[in-house]
Amino acid sequence: MFSLQFSLLRRGPARLTPQQAHRQTSDGPAVLLDVRETPEWQAGYAPGALHLPLSRLRVGAALPEAVRGRPVVLICRSGNRSRTAADLLAARGVAAGDVVGGMTAWVRAGLPVTGGRGAGGGTA
Repeated sequence: MFSLQFSLLRRGPARLTPQQAHRQTSDGPAVLLDVRETPEWQAGYAPGALHLPLSRLRVGAALPEAVRGRPVVLICRSGNRSRTAADLLAARGVAAGDVVGGMTAWVRAGLPVTGGRGAGGGTA
C-alpha cells in the first residue's frame, strides 16, 4: 500500500528507495512520473513511467490525466530534480514522494529500464 509518511526531522514529501518506488508504482495505486528533460527520457526510463519535465512543472503545466487523483512518485537522474518536483507538487496539494538517487540508483538496483539505451540498462 502506498503511504506518504513525513519525516520527524523534515516536513515534506516522502523519500523512497528505488525498490520501494518500483513496488508502489507497479503493484500499488501510485504513478511514477519522470521529470527529466526529453533527451534524458529518450535514453531510457522505468517501464510504465509517465513523462513531464520539471521545467514544464515549474511553469504550471498540468499533470497528465492518468496522474490526477493518485499518489505520485517522482524520479529524475540523480534525485535532485525529483525532490524539487515533489516539493512543488506537495505545495499544490498532490500526494507526492521522490526516488532517492533517481534513475542512477534505479539502474544500480537492477530494476527494469526501457526505451533508448534502456534495453542495456543505461540512462542519461
